[in-house]
Amino acid sequence: MTGLAVRPILSGRRFFLSQLFSPLSLRDVTFRNRVFVSPMCQYSSVDGFPSDWHLVHLGSRAVGGAGLVLMEATAVAPEGRISPADVGIWSDAQAEAYRRITAFIEEAGAVAGIQLAHAGRKASTAVPWNGGGPVAPGPEGWVPVGPSPIPFGPSYTTPRELTAGEAEALPGLFAAAASRAASAGFRVAELHMAHGYLLHEFLSPLTNHRTDAFGGTLENRMRLPIAVASEVRAAWPVALPLFVRISATDWVEGGWDLAQSVQLAKELRKAGVDLIDVSSGGLVPTARVPAGPGYQVPFSAAIRKEAGLPTGAVGLVTSPAQAEQIVATGQADAVLLGREFLREPYWPLSAARALGAEFPRPLQYQRA
Repeated sequence: MTGLAVRPILSGRRFFLSQLFSPLSLRDVTFRNRVFVSPMCQYSSVDGFPSDWHLVHLGSRAVGGAGLVLMEATAVAPEGRISPADVGIWSDAQAEAYRRITAFIEEAGAVAGIQLAHAGRKASTAVPWNGGGPVAPGPEGWVPVGPSPIPFGPSYTTPRELTAGEAEALPGLFAAAASRAASAGFRVAELHMAHGYLLHEFLSPLTNHRTDAFGGTLENRMRLPIAVASEVRAAWPVALPLFVRISATDWVEGGWDLAQSVQLAKELRKAGVDLIDVSSGGLVPTARVPAGPGYQVPFSAAIRKEAGLPTGAVGLVTSPAQAEQIVATGQADAVLLGREFLREPYWPLSAARALGAEFPRPLQYQRA
């Protein structure tokens, strides 16, 4: 923690008067509560390295009382970045740069996690405040890859179809990134198999038109994602939990759906995955998503019940009562908040107060 002038130390008694603020243990890791920070890209990196922005952004959510603080989608290869401004962990030097962030999160009482990702055909785009559209191959952009040469949209670069050999090498890239993440001090790894990125592209028949062992039947379309989970589990410390984020449905007829998600979750459980982070959509720009408060929670509940795995619910979870109800009724084991944490970094502290659950504030803030 050299160089940090402030070292938040939490103290005080906890009275767990709500399920949301009860601890959750997975493997040898105990989360102080079930309010998790969802991975959210900050587009504030140079050459894949985390910046001071990441330290302050993630550190403030840890000080704010979150149980788990997940680093944004972190690319396992340069071409796996969503934008040139995304973070990565394809080198040891990058891994070393995360150490001060993970140390601060842990000292603030939260668990530090990282989402390992490859953007696939949705790679090489501009940052949102510059329009977010595709960046053509050149000094800033590159040719994206995918399971099949199908672009994300009319203006997007057609991805290069991965060869069978390149697909077979992907689990090793994810496993190497996981090993670096462990050395950097992360205690949760999450594999990104959602939102239309590479592993989701292999799962969905809308984007996977392959005729080899990685395409066609559900078993074949799951082959690569399951191999990634298995190799990461072997590389990731046995005492630490492994999460997977999935899109439970593409919201398009003939695409990936809940029934297939349940089958995937069952296979991921066999591979040693400890929690399914249940989101939806993101594969095609034309999907009609019936978004509303907690609209993805039923997917979480179904996967939890049918696959027998802990789940996290995400998507327009905004109020303390809503989050409490999701956990207390067994629809999920934790809730992941995204935009709400952008609006209110200290959301858990105000939520605990609203629910009557005493929760310790940092000593530096107690006089407030």
